[in-house]
Amino acid sequence: MTPAATPQPVLPRASHTAWVVFGVAVAAYVVAVIHRTAFGVASADALDRFGIGATALSMLVVVQIVLYAGMQVPAGTMLDRWGPARVIIAGSLVMAVGQALMAFAPGFGWAIVARALIGAGDAPIFIAVARLVTIHFPPRRVPVMVQLTGLIGQTGQLISAIPLAYLLHRSGWTPAFASLAALGAVTAATVWWVLVRPSDDASLSERLPAASVRDALKTHWHTHGVRLGFWSHFVGPFSANTIALLWGLPYFTTAQGLSKAGASLLLTCMVLANIAVAPFIGLLTAKYPMRRSWLVLGGAAVVAIAWTALLLPTTPRPLWELIAFVLVIGAGGPMSLVGMDFARSYAVAHKAGSASGFVNMGGFIATIISVLLVGVVLQFVAPHGASIYTLGEYRIAFASLAVPWIIGVVGVYASRRDTRAVMAEDGILVPTMREAWRKRLRR
Repeated sequence: MTPAATPQPVLPRASHTAWVVFGVAVAAYVVAVIHRTAFGVASADALDRFGIGATALSMLVVVQIVLYAGMQVPAGTMLDRWGPARVIIAGSLVMAVGQALMAFAPGFGWAIVARALIGAGDAPIFIAVARLVTIHFPPRRVPVMVQLTGLIGQTGQLISAIPLAYLLHRSGWTPAFASLAALGAVTAATVWWVLVRPSDDASLSERLPAASVRDALKTHWHTHGVRLGFWSHFVGPFSANTIALLWGLPYFTTAQGLSKAGASLLLTCMVLANIAVAPFIGLLTAKYPMRRSWLVLGGAAVVAIAWTALLLPTTPRPLWELIAFVLVIGAGGPMSLVGMDFARSYAVAHKAGSASGFVNMGGFIATIISVLLVGVVLQFVAPHGASIYTLGEYRIAFASLAVPWIIGVVGVYASRRDTRAVMAEDGILVPTMREAWRKRLRR
């Protein structure tokens, strides 16, 4: 679905400068993903370090994601005003401060503040990198390059799952998180040296006046295509995020009986699935723009089937089945990035940054709901004071993820209907899937 379905001419190759900009920006995004997912491998250690239970543990992740989601539109307006390189630098420095605080946090309250800083600093990074892609690459290649950004970024989760986990369990909590703080500071300095110092952020041709966050939210919510992007992003990544950010490691080790190495293998497989699927989603998005919403709905259906197959049995699953599960839900991330392409297609040009931020809110609002639901349900069904949960308790808790799934699917359907209605008013008719297949068969 896009306002124009006419073929586009072959566009020139991206310049050498474009690839340098992309390389530095995507490296900053990799580091942001490391910051974002690092706590997932430390969740079991956090239970003992801070003396907390499941609900409090959930709050450490929820606070981070609340700040990330809540800062998306403000970050987008800052992006529109100050340019992508500067907001990447600012975000990287804020995350570095957050990780330094987490390294030395004496108690749960300070850990909450640290996670809030990490979420706020992370907020502008992906949308800023996506803006740089839009500026420096031909439009026809943008969907593939955005997926490539997400693909490369997921290597940050691999670093969290393997080297960071090794450092944490070999050297301890403080050295591991202090190392992340140093990495964030180095990232900010590199982006400044390569992108800002020589060009003074030339990608920002003119500094725009500050925009009202409320006005931006109102504009994007009432732009049907951008709202479709929001719901597309909402329904895609929350399953994988719930597993990667918090509940995967304790679930696989305590309920499924795997070692920490086996749980790390599953988290790695989930990331590899994300990496493998991303290029195909990007190519399909670029080749069939009128069928982008079907990619989103198809992905949501497959993820629902995977959860059903995992939760119906009452006994631990064999390793091959757990691998199949994480491979399927890992594909949800690339599916969600289709929402960013809706923002590119339908947003007002001078509000493109805040539109990307608005869409990016979707998946992380769903993640907030999901992580908190699982924690609350676990706390409710488990004996008072428990910090280790059984397979049966996890089955009930994970079943609650049907709530955000239903909300997201209904949102996609409703927004798609509204978007198609606006397109029809403009004389652009979107054929049904049956009509498209009939037309193809007649050729």
